[in-house]
Amino acid sequence: MSHGNRAPGSQPTRRGARWERYRVAHPFSAQDLAGLWGLIVGVVALALLLGWALEMRGGTVIVLAIPFIISWYEKRRTAFQFDAAGARFGELLLPWPDVTQFVVATVPDGEHTLIGARLRPGAALPPGANGPAPHPAMPAPVHVAVPRAKFDLDKMVRKAGKYAPQHIQIVVAEPSGERVASRTN
Repeated sequence: MSHGNRAPGSQPTRRGARWERYRVAHPFSAQDLAGLWGLIVGVVALALLLGWALEMRGGTVIVLAIPFIISWYEKRRTAFQFDAAGARFGELLLPWPDVTQFVVATVPDGEHTLIGARLRPGAALPPGANGPAPHPAMPAPVHVAVPRAKFDLDKMVRKAGKYAPQHIQIVVAEPSGERVASRTN
């Protein structure tokens, strides 16, 4: 860890020139893969066109475009993530000061786990952001459904203990009530 003097969870942590995070992706989508390949073909075609029209090296265009393509694809596949910027629910980014709890609820006999966030009093969704339709199993106003097979509560708790601000709690919502998942560092 590059910041040895900080208490765990007090500040975002960098490891290997990359911000640490916890991420759950949507399942494989043929549409997303087609979009990725479409972008790659488009960039190669643009590189060839620029190389022909401007006598520019097409490889330069490809090399410059690769990080943007990867970023777009990763962002499109991300269902839930927390990192240095805050908590991301699909396209919606909530800054850390607005989030008080993560709520995890498992839909009975379902293929999905719901991950949500409770906001501090007075906090509102960013302008133009639409919250998801309410779900009876999710008591939080903001949530996403993630594949149950890709979600690991223990890993989320470990990552939150190391990298999320200390004021964040993880609550498991069950039909019998709610319980706080323990955070150990």
